[in-house]
Order: sequence, then structure tokens, then C-alpha cells
Amino acid sequence: MTTFASDTLTRDALTVLQPGFPGTTAPDWLLRRIGEGLASVGLFGRNIATPEQVAALTAQLRAEREDVLVAIDEEGGDVTRLEVRTGSSFPGNHALGAVDDVDLTRAVAHELGRRLAACGVNFNWAPSADINSNAANPVIGVRSFGAGTDLVARHTAAYVTGLQAAGVAACTKHFPGHGDTAVDSHEAMPRIDVGLDVLTERELVPFRAAIAAGSRAIMTAHILVPALDATRPATLSRPILTDLLRGEIGYDGLIVTDGMEMQAISATYGIERGSVLALAAGADAICVGGGLNDENTVRRLRDALVTAVRTGELPEERLADAAERVRALARWTAGAAAAADAEPSDVGMVAARRALRVTPAVGHTPVAEPVHVVALSPVANIAVGDETPWGVGAELAVLLPGTGTTTGTDESAAEEALKAAGERRIVAVVRDEHRHPWMARALDTLLRARPDTIVVEMGVPQSAPRGALHIATHGAARACGRAAAEYITGR
Repeated sequence: MTTFASDTLTRDALTVLQPGFPGTTAPDWLLRRIGEGLASVGLFGRNIATPEQVAALTAQLRAEREDVLVAIDEEGGDVTRLEVRTGSSFPGNHALGAVDDVDLTRAVAHELGRRLAACGVNFNWAPSADINSNAANPVIGVRSFGAGTDLVARHTAAYVTGLQAAGVAACTKHFPGHGDTAVDSHEAMPRIDVGLDVLTERELVPFRAAIAAGSRAIMTAHILVPALDATRPATLSRPILTDLLRGEIGYDGLIVTDGMEMQAISATYGIERGSVLALAAGADAICVGGGLNDENTVRRLRDALVTAVRTGELPEERLADAAERVRALARWTAGAAAAADAEPSDVGMVAARRALRVTPAVGHTPVAEPVHVVALSPVANIAVGDETPWGVGAELAVLLPGTGTTTGTDESAAEEALKAAGERRIVAVVRDEHRHPWMARALDTLLRARPDTIVVEMGVPQSAPRGALHIATHGAARACGRAAAEYITGR
């Protein structure tokens, strides 16, 4: 066995971590750890105020290490960090899948990548290659290109190509596929009980397409897949990461874990033990920081990895190999950044408009008077977060001054909206009506009282269209809300 000096061991342990941190400037401890070997950091909504501020922050990080990986969870659509307080200028995957134009998907990913690169972000934890085969899925939904294997595969590949052409490394997720789950791994351990044949012909196909397109990273899923490993979730599974992903599929890029603070891992194994097991299984980078973002977390994980090597639980060569893969990706981004030069584009709005599906398709008379919007709002999952605004109320208020909005999280919202609306026409906004019985009942009440109600579905349009006019936006990004408001008003 090769023996490494202890300072090399400590440096490698820091190199494989992808932590978060508080604030909109880099704290001293983070800059110090970068100097000691930390090669990646993750940005979340709490770190972002404006593109100019993000550019200053990333410049601060690069003053310590020129090739530092600055990662972000910027899927566009419902999951945005760069535009966390306004909503995204880009529709998400489900809208792009609804249009089904791979050139458009590539263009959207390229423009999103260009904006990330312009503020110094070079690693994106996107796209989601999950096939939304379970309509009840509480965490994927509109983050997926759709329920069709070939559809998801071709758009995943197009997204990877577009993003990386802008100099930003893609991280295709969540391997081996999170679409057929009914549990959110932020909260508990999901499992997929399908045979190896289904996994091979369905879940794995988009990941093979992403790898063929050159995806620089793959993110693991905290899910149990008994057909592949009966005891450990994918993130901690050697049969899944080393035997299948590295061996059978032949992937040679960076393997990154999903957030280790998520309950599927932290509540079962703890983040220290989970991180050791993930590296031993074949992961190269440990993502942590969505909820844990202090120096103590970095120190605990570093020390846990060093101890695991010294006690023989984690082979030293495995840690060194993982650290080298992180450095290799850092070198790629440093070389690719120069290629990120293109003019700004309004392709996000182009895509959002094309993604609208309207029932009935003809006969709509544009609305010219103020309306009353009732937003029937489910509890947001943790990936989406509750700080990002969504809906059509703000956009309609700009186009139709005097428009009001009622927001409700249960059936009573319907009666409240009917009282508040007065003579104004009602626009009811729903999000995954098929998953929320209370939402469907509230809509029943509105439509009985006001049959001329316009319905805007901003989730997965699984329920049958209803209302005098039904608009499916295939996502709740700001761009989607604006496109729907334009259609309603004929603007």
C-alpha cells in the first residue's frame, strides 16, 4: 500500500468536500480552508443577492485558489438559487420536455450556463435526468423532462451539451434515478421496487445519454434500489457506484453525493459515517451545506475521513483517487471558462411561451379588466424552497392594474376568494392538482360558483383540464407565470 504524508492525507480529505457557508461574502474560515486544500464550495439562496455580488464573492474565492469549483443548484424552473427571490427567467425541465425541441433545450441550458459563468460559477448540480414515471412523486415532478424514457434521455443530453458549451460543468442527477419514488429523500429513505430489466430499460437510459454527451459529473440519489443493492442506498453502495456506474456503464468522471445532511442519510448513518461509506463505495465528492454550513461541519467531515484512512476503513488510495478526480474537474473548468462568451438571450421567455398548453385551444377573448387571482398553494418541497415566489398574480397585476390575489393552503381558500373577488373574474392557480385532494375540492367550489374561472396549472398537468380556459405552464418559474399572464391578457 502506498503511504502518504499526513498533510497530503488531510489535504485530500478537504479536497473531496463541497461545503456551503453563510452570508454573501466568504467568511475567513472558508478562505483559510481553501488555502489548506478545500477545492469546492456550494452556493445556496442565502449566499446570493445580485449577480454583481455573486461575481465579487467568486472573485474573493479565486483569490485564494484560482481553480476553485464554485457549485450551485441552478436547474432553472422551480429550483433556482441565482434568482431565488424573484423566480427564474427560465422554464424548467418539464416545460422543455413539453416543447420537445432539443435545440431549444440546448439553447436554454447554454444561456443559463452563460449567466452562471458570468458571475464566476463553474459547476451546476443539474440537470435532473430522472424520469417522472410516478405521478405522485413529491420531489421530482416538474424537475423532470417528463415520463418518457427517450424524451428524458435526449433532452438530458442536450442540456449537458448546452451547459458545458458555456464553460460550466454539468452534474447529471440523481443516479440511478429518483423518478419512481413516492417519498422525498430530504425527509426519509425512498425505495424503488422494480426489477433490473426495468432499471436498465428505463432509469439508466438518460444517464447513459448524459455520459455519452460528456457530463463532467454525476450526482447520486439517496434511494434504496433492492434490485441493485438490498442493504444500502445508492449514495453508499459499491455495487451501484463502482460496479454499475464505473464498471458496467464505464463512466470515468466525478461522482458527487446529493446533500449528506438530507434525512435519508443523516438520520440513518450520520453525516460523518455516511461520508466515509460514500467514498468507500466510489463517490468522489461529498456535497454538504444545504442545511449545515459552518466551519465545524467541514472540520468534522475532514477528521472523519482522515480517521477512516488511518484505521483502515477507507483505503488511502481511494481517497487520493477521489481527490484527483475533483482536481481534474477543477482543471477542466479553468480551461473551459475562456469559451464562455456569448450575447445575452431571451430564450427563457421564448421557451416558456412555447411550453403553454391551452384548453380550449381557440375562442379565448383576452381579458382587459382587473381579475382576482386565487393561488392554491401546496407546501413546497425542500429542493424548491418556500422563499421563491411563484404564480401569475404579480404578472397579471402589472398587465391589469387593480388585480388582487388570495393565497390559500386548504379548501377554505375558495370561499375566501369568492368573497374577495367581487365582480372581478377569477383566475385560479394550482400546482399538481392531482396530488392534493383539498386543491381539487377548492377548484370544484370555485367552478360551481364561477364557471367562467380561468385555471392555470403550474405543476405536472396530470388532472383533466377544466375551467372556461385552462392553461398548463409545465412549471412555476417566473417566466412561466409571465407567459400565462401574456396569454390571458392577449399581450
